[in-house]
Amino acid sequence: MEDLINNLPQLAKDKHKEHKVYFKKLKRKPPKDLDYQMQDLHDEEFAQTDCLKCANCCKTTGPLFTDRDITRIAKHFKMKDAQFIDTYLRVDEEGDYVLQELPCPFLGSDNYCLIYEVRPKACAEFPHTDRKKFQQITNLTLKNVEICPAAYNIVEKMRERIPMK
Repeated sequence: MEDLINNLPQLAKDKHKEHKVYFKKLKRKPPKDLDYQMQDLHDEEFAQTDCLKCANCCKTTGPLFTDRDITRIAKHFKMKDAQFIDTYLRVDEEGDYVLQELPCPFLGSDNYCLIYEVRPKACAEFPHTDRKKFQQITNLTLKNVEICPAAYNIVEKMRERIPMK
C-alpha cells in the first residue's frame, strides 16, 4: 500500500490524459446502468481496501465544511460555531470553509478519525465513486485519483468494464 501511495501522483499524472479523454466520452454518452456499475466497482474495491492503512486523503487534502457540518462538529466539541471556525477553519479562495492546516487535526496517529461519527459530509462520501450521476463529477474524480489509491483502482477497472468508443 505504501508503494502505491508514494507512486500515486506519478501514476495519476501518467494516466491523466487517458482518464480525461475517457471521462469526456462518458459524459457525452453515459451507459444507462452507470450508477449500478459504479456502485459495484466501489463495493468491490472497498471490500479489499482498508482506508486505515492509507488515510492519504486526511493527510494531504482537506474537505469542504458545510454550515451543517460546522454546527454538528462544534456541538460535538461543546463549542459555538464561531469558536470552531476560528480554531480549525479558514475561508478558501472560493469562499468555502476548509481546514487551516493539513494533515487533518482530527486524524489520529493510528489513522483513525477522532470525529468519525460527526465527520464532514465530504469525508463520509469520499472518494465519491459510488455517487449517483457519477458522470457529473468526473473533474472531481480526476483529482481524487491523485490522492486515493482506491479511486485510482476504481477508475482503472471502470475503463476495462465500461469501454467508451
